[in-house]
Amino acid sequence: MPTDESYRPDPRRWIALTVCCTALFMTLLDVSVTNVALPSISGSTGAGPSTLQWIVSGYTLAFGLVPVLAGRLGDDHGRRLMFIVGVGGFVVTSALSGLSTGGSMLITARVLQGVFGGLINPQVSGLVQHMFRGQERGRAFGMIGTVVGVGTALGPVVGGGLIALGGPDFGWRLVFFINVPFGLAVIALARRWLPDDRAFGKHRLDLLGAGVLGMSTFCVLFAAVEYDALHDDRLALLFIPAAVFGWMFYRREARLTRLAADPLIDLRLFRTPSYTSGVLLAVFFFAAMAGLPLVLALYYQQGLGYTALESGLSVTAYAIGSAIAASAAGRVVTRIGRPLVVGGCLLFALGSLAVEMSVRHAGSSDAGLILAAPLFFTGLGSGAVLTPNQTLSLMEVDPVVGSTAGGVLQTSQRIGLAIGQSVVGAAYFAALPATAGHLSGAARWSSYGNAIGTAAIVILCFVGAAIVVGGIDLLAGRHRRPAAQAATVAEAREPH
Repeated sequence: MPTDESYRPDPRRWIALTVCCTALFMTLLDVSVTNVALPSISGSTGAGPSTLQWIVSGYTLAFGLVPVLAGRLGDDHGRRLMFIVGVGGFVVTSALSGLSTGGSMLITARVLQGVFGGLINPQVSGLVQHMFRGQERGRAFGMIGTVVGVGTALGPVVGGGLIALGGPDFGWRLVFFINVPFGLAVIALARRWLPDDRAFGKHRLDLLGAGVLGMSTFCVLFAAVEYDALHDDRLALLFIPAAVFGWMFYRREARLTRLAADPLIDLRLFRTPSYTSGVLLAVFFFAAMAGLPLVLALYYQQGLGYTALESGLSVTAYAIGSAIAASAAGRVVTRIGRPLVVGGCLLFALGSLAVEMSVRHAGSSDAGLILAAPLFFTGLGSGAVLTPNQTLSLMEVDPVVGSTAGGVLQTSQRIGLAIGQSVVGAAYFAALPATAGHLSGAARWSSYGNAIGTAAIVILCFVGAAIVVGGIDLLAGRHRRPAAQAATVAEAREPH
């Protein structure tokens, strides 16, 4: 494996990163633009609420199921190859989505689109691990964080513009067709600029382990997806089989790790304390981060009567703050370390409190303006956590297993998102009176404001847990390690 002494920077690395970020931007944009397109899809295809829910959630569900397996495929068969396969599949399924004649076909195309989107992301993490070291790696992840923020901010605007350009019947198809030329360009550039990293060797693929992990992840994500549509508390029962499958997966991977028999996830990865802390922190923080936009969207659209586009534009300040902080944090994370993540969590918590307090004083006409400043600072906190936590989590991981490690980290993020949507959403609806939809004026705003307050308590609990995890890592002194140190898990790759 490469060491810091043998590492020679690839002169093409920044161009290669730009290619990777373009693909990431495409997959992220496809989530938010679809949300805006749902009314047009309903009018054009006659899709009902349940179908519309699955057009969005089918993509999210599939996207969250494949990162670990995709990461292992990239480590074994080459990240460039898997990246190109992922982008190619994304292009084809985007075209199928745009050509869909009904809701069922569109759901199927969206699920397949999510699979290929999930194949792309771990390869980007692995390629960054492979191409960058030290402070440059932090800057690279900062660039990715900026793309995430910008993609989130532009999604509703791009979606609204495409629908306006193509009209109600064809505009929503443009939302998917736009991926085709961009995707083809990314494939051509990837073949030219991405490094060929197929020399890492191949291992037996643990398909049984992948299936068990997939079932555990599916139970968690499916419960969250369906709860958004049905608000049925019985869906929480799915966490029981999720725990059972999770335990079965752990036992299997522990045995394969002990025998050095090509586990899907070499559990010795978790002997790297910074990686373990980063994965756990990601679960808690992503739960909080998912909960806030969810309840705000409900507040804007159900409580204040905003359109989906108006709702999206009203949280643009959050996305802008996140993009700014991600870029800046990526430049200093290797010097500051874990304190930056803990500080970001604290800023996110304070911003969430400010949002909750502002909601109580906002009317329907001035809510977007009143909430802009609190949301901007909340976004700053988010950006100061996401990029630095990813950088610090992967800093000491051997680049040879970079895609697998990135896939595990992304799966933990998806599980956190699912838990946050489910739990925070449940708290919000539990606090919302059944008659809230029939109220008007100040009484209506107050009812939805109280529901936001209850959800904010749950959000702060998740953020508090993330702060505890980061604080423990901070007290252990791991943040004092030099930025240039790239400790490895080479020992983890050797049989005991």
